[in-house]
Amino acid sequence: MLDHFVWGNVRRISPEAPVPVVEVVREDLFPGGAANVARNLAEFTKHSFIMGRVGNDGAAQQLRDLLETEGVSTDTLVVHDTLPTISKTRIAARQQQIVRVDRETLAPLSEAELAEVERIVRARLPELDAIIIEDYGKGFVTQPLVELLVRLCQEAGKLLTVDPSPRNSLDWKGATLVKPNRLEAFAAAGLDDKHTPGDPTKDPQLLEVGKRLLAKWQVANVLVTLGEQGMMIFSANDNAVPHHIPTRAREVYDVSGAGDTAIALLTLALASGLSLHDAAEVANHASGIVVGKLGTATLTPAELLEAFKA
Repeated sequence: MLDHFVWGNVRRISPEAPVPVVEVVREDLFPGGAANVARNLAEFTKHSFIMGRVGNDGAAQQLRDLLETEGVSTDTLVVHDTLPTISKTRIAARQQQIVRVDRETLAPLSEAELAEVERIVRARLPELDAIIIEDYGKGFVTQPLVELLVRLCQEAGKLLTVDPSPRNSLDWKGATLVKPNRLEAFAAAGLDDKHTPGDPTKDPQLLEVGKRLLAKWQVANVLVTLGEQGMMIFSANDNAVPHHIPTRAREVYDVSGAGDTAIALLTLALASGLSLHDAAEVANHASGIVVGKLGTATLTPAELLEAFKA
């Protein structure tokens, strides 16, 4: 996706309708959606590749230019001749979002596109340590795609991590780890969240969610991000006790893209040889940094090191 931010000031209400008039001061373009995951990785490694569907349009070229400038390879993108590149325009004044305008047409991945994905992934897989599935429920991530990637990663001994979409109920069996946020986790487990205050390790609802998701998805690990309460790791190992990591955020200005940062740094840390608990700690620190920034933000290695020192 292409994220378009329009920043401005509001001094009056329009005489045409009861809406604010935004006087534009600045406009920014950022890689969004799964592209923001690749953008987060690019700060730490110059060997990241982005796969997804884009249109044959100007927004796709803008997205390519942005990603390639940041060191992300875009020659693995799948181009659709008639569907538009998904773009989201956010109009904000005084750090407050006023309205969002989306341009998108949702369509499931076709058999021909799936075959192209397989060809590209097979060719690239020897170079890769891990694959991240970042699902925004826009049609590209389908059950056949998931099964293909699980099979390829298992055959090649590669990590496969998932950031799921609540709008797209899929079977993740065989993935290394699935990372829903609290809302997504409760929805996938079929439970209403009563938002029990206090220690998450003593929240019976949350503990039940972790148990249900491990059984439902049949994966080794489920990591649930909990916003201001940090993260909780649930593992299929019979002796594993749910592991809680408190949040490292100091100030929260904008949660946009925090999940992208978490899955990117978590996977990178796992691929670098860290244990799951240590990798989650890295992801937690990284997320705590980006929520203190406005817009779809990333962080640098220096910022991450400074967070650990602090």
